[in-house]
Amino acid sequence: MFILHWDTPLVKANNWTVSFILLVSIFLSFLCVFLFLGRPVDVTCKMRQISFGILFSVELSSILAKTIMVCIAFKATRPGSSWRKLLEVRVSYFVVVICSFIQVLICGIWLLVYPPYQEFDHHSYPDKIIIQCNEGSDIWFYSMLGYLGFLAAVSFVLAFMVRTLPDSFNEAKYITFSMLVFCSVWVSMIPAYLSTRGKNMVAVEIFAILSSSAGILACIFFPKCYILIMKPELNSRNQLVKK
Repeated sequence: MFILHWDTPLVKANNWTVSFILLVSIFLSFLCVFLFLGRPVDVTCKMRQISFGILFSVELSSILAKTIMVCIAFKATRPGSSWRKLLEVRVSYFVVVICSFIQVLICGIWLLVYPPYQEFDHHSYPDKIIIQCNEGSDIWFYSMLGYLGFLAAVSFVLAFMVRTLPDSFNEAKYITFSMLVFCSVWVSMIPAYLSTRGKNMVAVEIFAILSSSAGILACIFFPKCYILIMKPELNSRNQLVKK
């Protein structure tokens, strides 16, 4: 829908490039679930958490960039505002690249120092051997998750602070809801993840990945798709300015 309507005011007003990066990262996040399925081997053990961490950092960095641009765009409307200079600089691209690079650095060090590997669990169930992935280092694993939580928290706080801006900037409301869904899913996932073993642990993480990605997709993009499909008369510059 965004590609078909890429030159319309609604899509342009929501930062087309960052929105496209966000959509692609959500799509790839759905696909990375397949790395968690099937018999674990060393390659998939190394790839699944790394790909999940990097893709979700791109998602959250894109959302943070959108939130920051909402704040800057509103402040830049004031006469003589110095914030207009930031609109000329591609701030959103810098945010996406820098925030994603930090996660790539964390995952790269993790992969080099304590990479995940295939493990045979002889102790969890009597008379059974469970083939599973050992994360290599719990410190680096939770550092990766903690950084995602930090990005989500910053995005939520910023979006919550600017949620009362005029309706033409109300993407902050959708971002607030999406981050609320994301944080709720992962906060409830952590105790469930720690209390399970084997395939149940994998199932919990898969559910968290799918539900949080679906929540972001629904909260941010479904309202826009509704206008594009059902209310095309609202997809005009005059309507956006009027709102």
